[in-house]
Parts: sequence; structure tokens; C-alpha cells
Amino acid sequence: MTTTEHQFTPFIPSEQALSQSELPDLAVSLARADAKLAGHLAEATQDAIRRHMAVINSYYSNLIEGNRTLPHEIRVAQRGDYADDQAKRDLQLESVAHIHAQNWIEEQSPNQDRLYSPGFLKDMHREFYSQLPEHLREIKDTDGKVKARVAPGEWRRGEVKIGRHIPPPAGDLPALMRHFCVAYHPSRFTGDKKLIAVMCAHHRLVWIHPFVDGNGRIARLFTDRGLYCLGLDGAGAWCLSRGLARTVDTYKNLLARADFNRQGTYDGRGLLSEKNLLDFCEYMLKTAIDQIHYIDELLKLETMQKRIASYIRARNDERVPGISGKLRDVAALVLYHAFINGELEKSMAHELCGMPERSARRLLSQLKNEGLLTETSAKSPLRWAIPEHAEPWYFPELVPGVV
Repeated sequence: MTTTEHQFTPFIPSEQALSQSELPDLAVSLARADAKLAGHLAEATQDAIRRHMAVINSYYSNLIEGNRTLPHEIRVAQRGDYADDQAKRDLQLESVAHIHAQNWIEEQSPNQDRLYSPGFLKDMHREFYSQLPEHLREIKDTDGKVKARVAPGEWRRGEVKIGRHIPPPAGDLPALMRHFCVAYHPSRFTGDKKLIAVMCAHHRLVWIHPFVDGNGRIARLFTDRGLYCLGLDGAGAWCLSRGLARTVDTYKNLLARADFNRQGTYDGRGLLSEKNLLDFCEYMLKTAIDQIHYIDELLKLETMQKRIASYIRARNDERVPGISGKLRDVAALVLYHAFINGELEKSMAHELCGMPERSARRLLSQLKNEGLLTETSAKSPLRWAIPEHAEPWYFPELVPGVV
């Protein structure tokens, strides 16, 4: 029997179900929290955080899939220094490929029409898997025998079973993915339903399981960009995958429960459970809000000023791994002003140093050499940056290991 879009109804919960749930209020809260975060960050500072978060997002999205390559191991691999151990090297390659796919999506800057198209979903998958060697595209059974190979950017050609769930037949995927993109295009929804639809689409994409492998990662990349396309300008400065990874058992359990068929006459009118879809969306919205609040709290001006000062003290007490040499206390003032303004003219930076010209130049050169400030040219303004050695002080608990 041919699988149609009716098989993954309801697309979103009914009006009646939504009116009796927290979802509309959560969607409004999510939009407000994101706007608040984006509103108090200078554009250049927000760009620096987004670039830094690309590695963090890759770490947590891959962690959900069992890849425990830590951010510092990913950054080393980005510089071309891979582990000698083949298993660790493979995991690094996978993480770097994920970051490549993220950066490619950012460069493409797809609008809603392009994002919600089968071709772009295929392209996202292609950008990820085309970066991996042949042996990492092999799907093996429990005995280690190759049972399938991933074709980058192609729908799967065989049948699969994921736990208790049997996704639609491969032959139905081209039509089904066209229907998926139409069903969840934001133009079909108004107000808070747009955000709710993004979270529903996350599950339905995983339910369809259009690719042999990589469906979870692609769904998370798709969701991240979908939120940004809806005007959540802070998306990228906060990391949804971090929240999902920190509650991974709940995430996977609710994904699986949303696969269930309708549970009786009081469970909506679609073929799949409306109640379980509501529960999944509630979890996703609350997780997103929690991650925004986490980053927003860290980036409050007074809070960040204290964290920068704490980093300087740690440097001078020789408590910062991977870097040596003390910093003058006034460096905290320079870094803080770079953070709040996004860009800092060099003349202003010299004034903030409050020391002779030569000494000020020496301090600013040290901050640039250590990655705490960046510049695009000798005459460009200085920009706040997040080097790896400062991350545990600037963003405690962002990744495993607390200062």
C-alpha cells in the first residue's frame, strides 16, 4: 500500500487540543526570550558567539548519536591534527563534517521556500556525508558486515526498522517528502502555530526516515534553520542540541512515543497519536526556552564583566590550562568593552589601557595573539572573541568540565 501524507497526520495538534495545552504560551515565551537575547547583543558579539557555538552544536548533536568527541578534540581536528587512533580519528572526521554542513547552511542562507524543499534537505545530507571517507558511509549489522551504504544526498533505497517503528517504504519517499515540505511550510500557519509546526516537523522528518543514516542530525540542522527563518535572530547564539543531549533519554523516548498510532477516539483525528505529539512539542519548546535562558544569563552585562575578570585572575594565578603568561588587570576592561560594543576602535582600546603607548600596544598585541581579540586588518576595529582557553570562564557548564 502506498504511504501518503495522511499517514503522518495530524501535522500539528488540533485547535481544540492546542487551546487546552501549554503550547501556544510556550511558543510566545520562546519568541520573546529569543528577542530579548538578540536585542542586547551587539551584532559583532553575536557573530562571535555563533561561530563559537558551531563547534558546540556539532558536539552535542553528535553526542546524541553516540559520538563523544569533545570540543577541544574537534577544534584540533579542524586544524588538521587528527588522532592516530583510527576510531578516534573517524569520530573527529564525523564532527568536522557536521560543522562543514552547518557552515554551508549558514552560507546558503536559505529562505523558507528553499529550506522547505526536498532538494535542500538532500543538499544538507550531501554536504555532511560527502565530507566523510567511504568506510564511514557503511552501515554494518551486529556482526560487522556491511548491510548498506550511504549515498550522500539520496533518499534511502531499502526498507528499515528503527526500534518498534517501521518507516515508510523507500519507493514512497519522493512523493512523501514533497508532501512533508508542503505540509510544514510556514506559510500554512499563523502566529504561534509557526513555531509549534517547526517542532512537529522535527518529529515527522525523523518518522519518515528519508535517509539510510543521518536522519537525526539532519532533522536537528533543519530545525535550527527553521527557527532562524521564523525570525528567531538569536538562534545560533543558543544551542537547542545542548538541551536535547542533556536530556537525551527523554528526547528519544518522546520521539519514539510520537511514532505511536492514535490511542482511541479521544486522541485526535489523525493516524498518529495527537497527545504524544503534544508532549513532544512541549518538551522541545521548553528545552529551547531553557537554553536561551542559560545563555542569556551568562551574557548579561554584569555577569559577563565578572566572568571576564575571573578569567584574568585565573590567568594571573596560572590556573588556565593550555596558556601561559600573565595579563594586566586592565585587560578585563578592554575585553569587557569589546564585548558590549561588538567592535572597539583601536584608539579607544589604547585609552582604556590607561598606560604609555608602547605598553598599550604590547598588551593589545598579547590579547590578539592569544585569540581574546581579533581584527580583519591592521586598521580594522578590534572584536571580542572566545578562544578555547577562555571558554570555561566565559561559558561555564557549556561543555563537560567546570572550572
